[in-house]
Amino acid sequence: MACAKLQEHLDRLQARYVSIKHSPAFTAQEIAAAAHVPGWEMAKTVVVKLDGKMALVAVPAPSMVRLNHLKAATGASSVELASEQEFKESFPDCEVGAMPPVGLLYGMETFVDRALSEREHIVFNAGTHTEVIRMSWEEYQRIAQPRILAL
Repeated sequence: MACAKLQEHLDRLQARYVSIKHSPAFTAQEIAAAAHVPGWEMAKTVVVKLDGKMALVAVPAPSMVRLNHLKAATGASSVELASEQEFKESFPDCEVGAMPPVGLLYGMETFVDRALSEREHIVFNAGTHTEVIRMSWEEYQRIAQPRILAL
């Protein structure tokens, strides 16, 4: 089942989506394969620190977050990956590493690679290692309010 905050948020906004259950998987590419969705639609969520403040970055599963691009695009003085120890308590209703790219639920800004915005659909972890959410890009924009960047 999707993490509580995400489920409540989707229900409150009457979001249109499909929940896809899959066998346990841990990397974005493995999740895409297990859920039978294209890797370029699967959003890999990465926690970063921008000038010491945590934020979420979503890129297509086959991609990596290029910190130098993120730094330039956001104007941050410092950008670094957050460690699991630093962020795991920020997502108390999610399994570690399975957080959805909806930072506003956790008091964080969300940045999304433009490549994901060019797809018709987006797929992302639902807070567990056995379920993803698939929805139209427009619906995701409405429920997540991300900032789109060329990453």
